[in-house]
Amino acid sequence: MSVVGIIAEFNPFHSGHEFLLNQARLIAGNDPIVVLMSGNYVQRGEMAIMSKWERAKAALQSGADLVFETPFSTAVEPADLFSLGNIEQLAKLGVTDLVFGVEDANLNFSYLGKKIAEIPQNHMDFKDYSQTYSTQYNQMVAREVGYEVNQPNAILGLAYSVANHNLGSPLSLHPVNRIGAGHDDLLQREKVVQSASAIRNLLLHGEDTENLKYWMPKKEAAVLAKQKVYPNWNLLYPFLKYRIESSSVEDLRRIYQMSEGLEYKMKQEIHLARDFTEFLRHIKSKRYTYSRLRRLSLYTLLNVTQDDMLASFNHESLMLLGFSKTGRKFLKQQRKDFQTEIVSKVDKRSAKSGSLALQVRVDRLFEQIMGVDQNFGQRPIEV
Repeated sequence: MSVVGIIAEFNPFHSGHEFLLNQARLIAGNDPIVVLMSGNYVQRGEMAIMSKWERAKAALQSGADLVFETPFSTAVEPADLFSLGNIEQLAKLGVTDLVFGVEDANLNFSYLGKKIAEIPQNHMDFKDYSQTYSTQYNQMVAREVGYEVNQPNAILGLAYSVANHNLGSPLSLHPVNRIGAGHDDLLQREKVVQSASAIRNLLLHGEDTENLKYWMPKKEAAVLAKQKVYPNWNLLYPFLKYRIESSSVEDLRRIYQMSEGLEYKMKQEIHLARDFTEFLRHIKSKRYTYSRLRRLSLYTLLNVTQDDMLASFNHESLMLLGFSKTGRKFLKQQRKDFQTEIVSKVDKRSAKSGSLALQVRVDRLFEQIMGVDQNFGQRPIEV
């Protein structure tokens, strides 16, 4: 049996994701497709535009057989840790193949991942603070491997490849060419496949949602069009401002990934910035990417400390968001062989410690914004 895995955010789920699932089905045949999907917070340090339950339902209705939630401690991390955590969990679920979208599927990702993984660590100690870390990393890869990586999905695909190599290559890699708009392209109304960024921007700028049905599954488009609130950083900024202003420097220093005096910089600049974009510009330096600072801002907003993340890493479990008939059968037959804990229902006992405790805690803010419970009382979706 081949078990095909997909690592996703589906923020929101659109036609390009449908295409990826169709390509995964060509590999899986009648065997299951397992999706490991970020929950209500995503890798770039933002709140998802739509709840994890609605996004999971869209994936199941488009061909996924099992959808699990990636723990927060993996979902909101830089690409290397995001990839390592997700690949490791897929392997523990018995997944044999990974399908992922890239700009150029002709690249030998397994070979490039192996070459990058074998680069000596001292070649990655970047000290040139006149350039960003990502720029220096891309230059190092080009120098050591002979291929310049500067497209977002290719960068993530290589991170999957490196993680897979470092874990002993448990998964066979299947890159798939993206179709339609690029990862961060603006809205191009003539195209059937838009970028998730373009769809989010349309929603956040209050534009007409009538055309969503052309770029997304119709059921999901209808739900999204009726949604009263679209989470974004400008909505969350007053909460962040209160959090930073009401916290001591010592409290801020305990936040995960807070380093090199950033707590002082954040304290200083939060008074001056009128919105989140301006705040990021004020604390930005070539040493840190905007994604890194968004993640740090999210950890700060949610009061996620180093100890919280360690506790999550040390006891990770996966929340089952939904399944198809094929998924249910696979789960029943193989669950005893899984090397990770699966949670189908959140209760006080299961939410007491580890990754689920952190997940329930951070979801409280999403619940406040959206007005819908995200964990207690929820049951896996069956399609």
